[in-house]
Amino acid sequence: MTKMEVKILKDEKNNIEIELSNLTIAEVIREYLHQDSSVEFAAWRRDHPSKPIILKVETKGKTAKKAIEDAINLIIKEADSLVSIVKKI
Repeated sequence: MTKMEVKILKDEKNNIEIELSNLTIAEVIREYLHQDSSVEFAAWRRDHPSKPIILKVETKGKTAKKAIEDAINLIIKEADSLVSIVKKI
């Protein structure tokens, strides 16, 4: 399994920008962030297909870092649930 590269470009209380090497992961995290009412903005961009993905998150009432952590924990929980269901088949 290859390790995903992550680099924090900007880290403020309610604003964070993270460079990711995996577009699919960026999109899944973005989608889950939109389920969090404290997230005011969550989007990724890539200037060119050869360039890394930049995920930007802005929050209110919760730190941006905590919002990302919560989204990832929810993704893990739902993935574990899916694995359990598949194992029963």
